[in-house]
Amino acid sequence: MSSPASDEKLLKALAVAIVDHPWGTLKELAEAAGVSKATLHRFCGTRDNLIEMLMSHTCEVMKQIIETADLHQAAPAVALRNLIQLNLAQRELLLFMVFQYRPDTMAPNAEGNRWQPCIDALDAFFLRAQQEGYLRIDVSAPVLSDLFMTLICGIVDSERLGRAAPASSALVLEQMFLHGAATPSS
Repeated sequence: MSSPASDEKLLKALAVAIVDHPWGTLKELAEAAGVSKATLHRFCGTRDNLIEMLMSHTCEVMKQIIETADLHQAAPAVALRNLIQLNLAQRELLLFMVFQYRPDTMAPNAEGNRWQPCIDALDAFFLRAQQEGYLRIDVSAPVLSDLFMTLICGIVDSERLGRAAPASSALVLEQMFLHGAATPSS
């Protein structure tokens, strides 16, 4: 019987395997994740089940990130740093989401409904940060949410490609989100 920690480790390995081998068979995905085909088959049964397991798991992890980041009560600067750190700790799942993204992924239909609590929580956080004077008010909270997630996913993909150093990603994200790409004197 597997433990939640071993399932988490396997899911992260499989998330990366799917990104690295988008058309891979279950056998190829199993090898890439460091398990046997039989183990993977017992774990998920089919490739479609695996994708669904990863989507569901990623959604639950994102909900936990939002809860742990304390977006409702922590000072906006602290909550933003928490949000960045906690997201970056789930690089593998974010990378999976980047490569599974379709334009309707976040649409409020049956598929997109699973993400709505996360979207709502981010929108509420950014609105609160605006109301408290921490973030500019000329950009809507939903747009700030979308920009934030785009930056997080972009830096994770840049890390995968060797274009960004994981050690500096959190600081780069915070600075880019809060101050943009302009030099401080601009």
